[in-house]
Amino acid sequence: MNPPPRALARTEQAPEPQLSVAQHLEELRRRIFICLAAVLVTSSLAMAFAERIIGWLMRPAQQWLPSLVFFGPMEALMAHVQVALAAGAAASLPIVFYQIWAFVRTGLRSRERSLGLMVVGWGTALFVAGAALAYWLVLPAVLRFLLTFGEPYLEPVISVSHYLAFVLSVLITCGLVFELPLVIVMLVRLGVVAPSTLRRQRGLALIIILVMAAVLSPTTDAVSLLVMTLPMVLLYEVSIIVASWSPRPRA
Repeated sequence: MNPPPRALARTEQAPEPQLSVAQHLEELRRRIFICLAAVLVTSSLAMAFAERIIGWLMRPAQQWLPSLVFFGPMEALMAHVQVALAAGAAASLPIVFYQIWAFVRTGLRSRERSLGLMVVGWGTALFVAGAALAYWLVLPAVLRFLLTFGEPYLEPVISVSHYLAFVLSVLITCGLVFELPLVIVMLVRLGVVAPSTLRRQRGLALIIILVMAAVLSPTTDAVSLLVMTLPMVLLYEVSIIVASWSPRPRA
């Protein structure tokens, strides 16, 4: 005797069998190992282009900082390694996003598990968009303010390690901030939050965004805080609009 259609729907949407704590830890260890292996391989390949990448990262400050210096025997080498690791991590983003999704999908239903492609594709695209915005708009504005602040009494002499740490932190921070629409849309589609709730809590969201911008901003000046806050507010509003269009789970 065939089961009724409703029973079939419940069977198809049932989550995968629950794993024990030891199995979860083993699965987590395997996913982390795959991510680290991907980053290691891509970073090894990126090491051959580290010099070009450093030159590319210097362009936003080229007008006010024509050259960088290093103060220790190992600093130049470690700067190349730092850049190669950052480039390798960026190139491995699709693999990392997939491994994260593959780990959490075991507790989701079939309809929710089908969102994996969206997580990988949009997660990577949004991170790249945030890093691109930081490179072309945020970094030139912030670096111009910081590097010309003491003129004509002070002249910037910055080590390559300090400069790269600053630039990479801005790029990574903006890339992570741009994941906000994906996170909100996923929460809406999973039924955790509703778009109407997001609209009502705009005031609270603004306070949280200001706190996040103050924490994530690489400096404490007002320009950096404003540059970090405005995109986050805009992304929050865009997230509400996109989430309103997204299908939500039935009660």
